[in-house]
Amino acid sequence: MFSFDKRLQYPVKVNSPDPIFARMLQQAIGGVEGEIRVCMQYFFQAWGARGPTTKYRDMLLHTATEEIGHIEMLATAVALNLDKAPASLAEAGAADGIVGAVMGGENPRHVVEGMLHRHILSTGLAAFPGNSEGVPFDMSHIYASGNLAADMYCNVAAESTGRVLATRLYNAAHDDGMKDMLHFMIARDTMHQQQWLAVIEELGGNEGALPIPNSFPQEKEDQTHNYDFFATATDGSVPPPARWNEGPSMDGKGQFSVFQNVPMGEEPVLGPARPDSGAQKEQIGKP
Repeated sequence: MFSFDKRLQYPVKVNSPDPIFARMLQQAIGGVEGEIRVCMQYFFQAWGARGPTTKYRDMLLHTATEEIGHIEMLATAVALNLDKAPASLAEAGAADGIVGAVMGGENPRHVVEGMLHRHILSTGLAAFPGNSEGVPFDMSHIYASGNLAADMYCNVAAESTGRVLATRLYNAAHDDGMKDMLHFMIARDTMHQQQWLAVIEELGGNEGALPIPNSFPQEKEDQTHNYDFFATATDGSVPPPARWNEGPSMDGKGQFSVFQNVPMGEEPVLGPARPDSGAQKEQIGKP
């Protein structure tokens, strides 16, 4: 069950509406780094969470619900940035220099025209669940594996790329209200990164959680190459010493080493094609 409050989680104010910035904000809504992505990722991780305690499920649900509020804030920001967008394409050509150049057949159409048309024609000057290029969000990059540690590492990556995008938007913003909203969202990205790392620590940190899944008996894996860094230089040169190719492994269960990547198997030779396979007769063996 979910409930809602008509008030925003954090104030969203736009002093100087900017349709170009509205387009940029769409990436934070429906892009691969956006809020729809993390919202749905946390929900599906929560809905599939199993274990003797519900605390991880509950935590994910709290954060997923918070992300709904972030989508709402960004959608509001898009709408407010479109407040002074022209209501018709003819007005667009007259009112905006960039769009005017577009209507005259110049190259800037790739900058703004398509997105402005969509905001005008399809959404009535409102946000939509898509990225800055107008591509709808399709859920193909939602990660919910059923393994808590694996999901937490995915969440750290999601919040990291989301924070990178938010800082870029902050640097691109000219409106003080937009900078204020984004500085709040950047802070929440900081907390969420720390939150997921704290779960990993609680699960045992690198030593306890890795390798994922830690429920698979590690003695069943190839003990010869499980901590080798495969070097693939054609001249056989060895890479310089680094944290990932010498010394103790991150999980404390092995030692990194360099292995020259050489063929350990034979050339694959497939048998002749089947008579009913549709291959050429030269490919089909004799009966």
